Parts: sequence; C-alpha cells; structure tokens
Amino acid sequence: MAATLRIQSDWSRALSRDEGEAWLSCRSPGKPTLYGSVTRRGLGSDGVPDIVASEGFVVGEVTKKSILISCPHENVSTKFLAPYTSFCRIHQKSITCLDVSSGGGLGVSTSTDGTMKIWQAANGEIRRLLEGHVYDVNCCRFFPSGLVVLSGGMDAQLKIWSAEDASCVVTFKGHKGGILDTAIVERGRNVLSCSRDGTARLWDCGKSACLGIITDCGSPINGIAVGTADNSLNLGTPEKPPSEREVGTEGKILLLAREDKKLQGVGLQSRQPVFLFVGSDAFNCCTFLSSTYVLAGTQDGNIYQLDVRNTNSPIQVIHRSGAPVLSLLPHRDGFIASQGN
Repeated sequence: MAATLRIQSDWSRALSRDEGEAWLSCRSPGKPTLYGSVTRRGLGSDGVPDIVASEGFVVGEVTKKSILISCPHENVSTKFLAPYTSFCRIHQKSITCLDVSSGGGLGVSTSTDGTMKIWQAANGEIRRLLEGHVYDVNCCRFFPSGLVVLSGGMDAQLKIWSAEDASCVVTFKGHKGGILDTAIVERGRNVLSCSRDGTARLWDCGKSACLGIITDCGSPINGIAVGTADNSLNLGTPEKPPSEREVGTEGKILLLAREDKKLQGVGLQSRQPVFLFVGSDAFNCCTFLSSTYVLAGTQDGNIYQLDVRNTNSPIQVIHRSGAPVLSLLPHRDGFIASQGN
C-alpha cells in the first residue's frame, strides 16, 4: 500500500504569518514514520509565500492557495489545498453531518452542540434553526428540490422540514433505536432510514407511513445508499406485490454498512438479499460509483471497492491510515473520503 504524506496542522493558518511552521509526516505501512516540517520565510516578489521543508522533504510548486510537497525517500507527493472559505460561526462544536442543496445555494448541518441549521452556502449566514428532535441529530440531507430537508436523530425519529420556514411537516416513528443514516428514492416520494435497531425502513412521505422493513439484520446499520442496479444483477422477486405508494423502487439496490463487519446488498423492491461481503471491521459508510461498482469504508481505515456482480473479493482495498473512514462521496472519476484523523 502507498505511503501517506500529511501536514499535521492547519497549514493555511500556520503559514499565513510572515514566519510560520507546520509539521509534516510521511507514513508507509510496515516502516517507521518520517517526520519533518515546512517553514514560511516571508513573501516572494510575486506575492507567493517563500516556503522551505526540512531534511527528507521537498517543496514543489507553491501558490497562494496550495503547496506541493514530496518525500523522495518514499517516492510520494501530495498537493495540500487551503480552504476556499471557512464558516466558523455556524456551530459551536464538531459538525457531524452536512449537505448542500442541488442548486448550491443552501447548506444544512448538524453538530454535537445539539443544533441543526440551514445556512447560505455563499457566506455562511444562518437562515433557519431546525428544532424538534430530542437528543442528538445524527444525519441531514436535502431533497432534490432543495426546499425540503430530511433528518434522523437519536430519538429514533425521522423528520421532514421546510427549508423556507423551518416548520416540521412530517415525523416518522417506528424505529426502536437512534437513526444513523437516510437515503432518498428518486424525487423523494419515498425515503429510507437505517438505525441502531438493525433495521432499514422504507417510508411514504405523502401518507407519513412506513411501507415496510427492507431488512432486519440484528446489527446496527451505520450507513445506507440506494442506486440503480446493473441489468445483469438478480435482485429477486417480491413475496407480495408492492404497494401502489411505493414509487421508484424497481431495479434499485440498497447498500447497508453494518456494525458487524458486513456490507450487504438488498433488492429494494424485493426485500431479498443480493450479496453479503465481510470486511475487516465495522462498516461506517457506503456509496455507489456506478451501477456495478460500490465503495464502503470501515472503522479501521479500509476503503473497499467492490463489483456488485461478484463480491467474492474486492477490486481494491485502499488504506491510507488506521483512522475510521467516516464518509464517502463520488466525485468526477474518483471519490472523496473523510477520516477520523
């Protein structure tokens, strides 16, 4: 597995002063970690910071917003990017979940400070405070319209909110444990949730009712994702005809990131198991790259890429550090991952 090069601090702040320093580390599996630092010595004539690295590291291209650093000994290089902008006043404590509306105008986020807020994505101005959950809110996401928000909390309740006036328009009850993740089916007439109680449920927004338990696996389900399945994949047949209130579930597969080290695929309409993959530790999150390829991240830092048509062995296992993989997001031809370090 490849070596990992890191800056151990907020380098954009550390190096924003005339003279500042940030710590470096380069870790390769099975080898001692190499440590060093980068130091700013002032500004060049072009206004770009003059930055040098300690022995064992080399500074490449430097701009006002990025630094390219390499470690020749491990033949690895990384470009570090400064934040485009930072919003420091939305929450007082750690942010646990966030989403941005499809048009990019609004953001929604939850925090360990016990709040859920809607804010302007352009400037961080708080627009709405969404109050109604008891205890912590674990997850939040916009519907495709960008006008409605779905949230799930430790109170085992799933709620739908108006982003325009902060009113709670629907509350779903049925889970026996805290809700850990949600998903929206197509335009949002149906939504999905998963819980510490080991179930994933399908809900009808119009009737405020549960359409069924997709699976009850006996282990907390930390994350879910819904996607269109490849035509060659056998999703199974429903034991009884689906409700007419069930919209957009045909041909869909539901991924379940489970606490018991298993990643499961279930036919959304059939409720039938499609595959079961055993990983190295609890699965925290999952997502689709395409109709055939999926990603899932574990508590011990592994990111598994699988082909849903054959999950006997992963296509690849990416391990950058032992920190938990907390979220995954497809992006262009690759993906973005967040880890607990």
